[in-house]
Amino acid sequence: MGAPPLLLERPPAAQILFAVGLPLIFGILCGLLAGWSSTIYWIVSISAILGGLAAGYEHPTADEGAVRGCCGGLVFGTAIVATIAVSNAHLKAHISHPHAGLIVVTTILGIILGAIGGGLRGRHDRRVNAQARPAGRAA
Repeated sequence: MGAPPLLLERPPAAQILFAVGLPLIFGILCGLLAGWSSTIYWIVSISAILGGLAAGYEHPTADEGAVRGCCGGLVFGTAIVATIAVSNAHLKAHISHPHAGLIVVTTILGIILGAIGGGLRGRHDRRVNAQARPAGRAA
C-alpha cells in the first residue's frame, strides 16, 4: 500500500489547509464542545491523536514530523483556548486553570505524535526503497 504524499509535495493551498486549517478548525470545534458536552469533547480531543500521527506521517523523518506536530499542537490548543474565551460558555468539560496550560500540553503531545508519525513514515519509505532495489545491490 502506498503512503500518502508528503506535505511538501502537495500544492501550497493544500499545505496551508492541512498544516494550519485542520488543526484550527478541529481546535475551534473542541472549544465549542467543551461548553456543550464533556464526553463528546474528550472523545473528539482524544481522536486528535490520530490527526497528530497522520500529520507526522506526511514527513520523511521524525525530526520533520516533530516540527509539524509542534506547530499543529500549538494551533490546535490555542484554538481551543481562544474559542472557550470568546464563547464565554460554562464549561462542561474539565480543563485545568489556567487554560493556557492546555496549549503547552497540546504542543508537547503534538511534538511527540508528529515525531512518531514521521518515524513511521521514514521506516515505511526505507522498507519500500529496500524492496525496490535489485537483489545484491547496496544503496
